Amino acid sequence: MEINKLTENTIPQRLTLISSPPKTLYSSMPAEQLAKLLKRKTVSIVGSRKVSTYGRRVTTELAGKLAEQGVVIISGLALGVDAIAHQAALDANGITIAVLPGPLHQIYPSSHRALAEQIVKHGGALLSEYSDPIFAFKANFIARNRLISGLGDALLITEAAENSGTLHTARFALEQGKDVLAVPGEIFSETSKGTNNLIRAGATPVTSVEDVLHVLGLQSHEPTRVVKGRNTAEQAVLELLLQGTNDGEALQRASQLEIAEFNQTLTMLEISGKIRSLGANQWALV
Repeated sequence: MEINKLTENTIPQRLTLISSPPKTLYSSMPAEQLAKLLKRKTVSIVGSRKVSTYGRRVTTELAGKLAEQGVVIISGLALGVDAIAHQAALDANGITIAVLPGPLHQIYPSSHRALAEQIVKHGGALLSEYSDPIFAFKANFIARNRLISGLGDALLITEAAENSGTLHTARFALEQGKDVLAVPGEIFSETSKGTNNLIRAGATPVTSVEDVLHVLGLQSHEPTRVVKGRNTAEQAVLELLLQGTNDGEALQRASQLEIAEFNQTLTMLEISGKIRSLGANQWALV
């Protein structure tokens, strides 16, 4: 995995506006590509590590349906709600970004290495403030949460106990002027006391994906068509085709690929059945 070092001029703008903005950010995705990705609507989804059956169901439902609508899902790759949200986005052919509490070459938790690889493979990104091998101190997790909330247009908490660390993320979101949304749970459920208390304190209750879309200023529509390349070159060409560029010469110029690499990319996309030739150097998605 290529690791890109982002500094003052290349760190995503939305992170430069938060309290204690990161001075350096490490990304699995080049800065320009990350900036383009973050022009989409984004929702940060967090919650309990010890998730209940109910929490798993609502997280999967909401994250998956948001991803289908083209919303980028942000979370922290942690056990429980975080991992469920990432996986639901991937299963819906959506895009997700994970913010780690340690360096990108030291995936934490290590049991989620395969999930991290899938996030990158499917057009998402891994981000971290840290470069050197470190122990995952508790302070790193708290500091990481300000980035998770900072990257989202809104924060959605699907399940949280009364004293859950997730509430740190809610506090950061409020300080950043972000909408905080929470899924109500049973009044006798220990794992829903945190979200129920947030709703009582003024958080927006969420009982369907439409509630989240409304906060984002979006309307539900047929799932956005998502095309996936096996690498950045294929992804660039596929996205240009999706946007309506069909002429081969125009595709090569817009993709900024060298001619040899561009021709190889077209060949591999055609072989894999993702594009087809229309003749006269015109191309289309299958």
